[in-house]
Amino acid sequence: MNEELKKLLDNIKDKKQEVRDLCKAGKIEDAGKAKDELKDLQAQFDLMYDLEQDKLEHMQQQAEAGTAKKVADKTKKATGAFVNAIKAAVGVGSLSEDDKEILNSMNEGTEKDGGLTVPKDIRTAIKELRRSEDALETLVNVERVSTLSGSRVVEKYADQTPFDNVDEAAEFPEVSTPEFEKIDYTVKKKGGILKVTQELLSDTAENIIGYLKKWIAKKAKATRNFLIIAKIREITKDAEVPIEGLDDLKRIFNVLLDPAIALGAGVVVNQDGYNWLDSLKDKDGKYILQPDPTKPTSALLFGKYPVKKISNKTMPSTVAEGGFKAPIVCGDLKEAVTIFDRETLTIDISSTAGKLWETDQTGIKVRERLDIQSVDEEAIIMAEHFIATESSEDSATTGTAKGK
Repeated sequence: MNEELKKLLDNIKDKKQEVRDLCKAGKIEDAGKAKDELKDLQAQFDLMYDLEQDKLEHMQQQAEAGTAKKVADKTKKATGAFVNAIKAAVGVGSLSEDDKEILNSMNEGTEKDGGLTVPKDIRTAIKELRRSEDALETLVNVERVSTLSGSRVVEKYADQTPFDNVDEAAEFPEVSTPEFEKIDYTVKKKGGILKVTQELLSDTAENIIGYLKKWIAKKAKATRNFLIIAKIREITKDAEVPIEGLDDLKRIFNVLLDPAIALGAGVVVNQDGYNWLDSLKDKDGKYILQPDPTKPTSALLFGKYPVKKISNKTMPSTVAEGGFKAPIVCGDLKEAVTIFDRETLTIDISSTAGKLWETDQTGIKVRERLDIQSVDEEAIIMAEHFIATESSEDSATTGTAKGK
């Protein structure tokens, strides 16, 4: 509050006291005049206070805008330094002292492997791009880790036991709990090489970053999908449940899955499995798969279990004598599988690697670090439906595997 407002506030207090004193002295007419003066002072104070608040809000907005601009400028500088480092590696440009300082600050706290750390805002954009409709990462538990290895002690959701009642001032009783399981993880390095032309590296920073983001996101999603499917196959190996119709499906959710797991359960199928599910009808002739009212492009099994359809190439059907088996994964993948994500992304650049030099291309080696582990193997069940064909290679759709 400024000095002028403080002075007005003091005048208001004095005028209030004057009104009281006049009332006590019986000078009602004078007290009425003093009260009118008090109203004028109060109105003046209110108007000046509102103006002061508007001024403060404007100053705050300017400060926030300034902060936002600083953040935007910092992000732009980090992106620019990153692109300049890529160009400098192939002799297209050079690094300034400011670029070097920014790149050094970006590498603080990360493991040293010779790679160039990708700026945080670009990593965030890549993460958003890789979580598209066909990404299985959204169905499992993802835990960010800051160490290359570690462990977690977990209690399976279906086996969790409640606390006992404890009376006031009484000793806590010994509780009977199930055995806990230790889950170890060791972050592994995943990566690949992107081959780009000199023309791209001579392009604008926006085009270079846009191209990199799309390619890295696509590869990262494919890597995670592959690891998740492999872990599902590992968990359910030799425990597949054959299903022929609706009753077999209902038994999985009603009996084979624990009720606690079934509450959050869903279904993951490939194109072959989805095609079969989509043809099933109840006794009234109504299709079992119904549109999800909250997601028009998705479907629900039995009106409550969300169905995720993925490509046969991502999760192939398995060839069997006289046909093939379509996989139908039922259960809660978030309880079954956890990805331990280091969330570190680095790249290396080389323009002199073998044939790349001959074809005027640059190799950009991309690395990221993660591990995937099973947590509760009883949280999912692999159902398989046999689909007969005239030839074992006549899959309903492309991508059927010739083995598991």
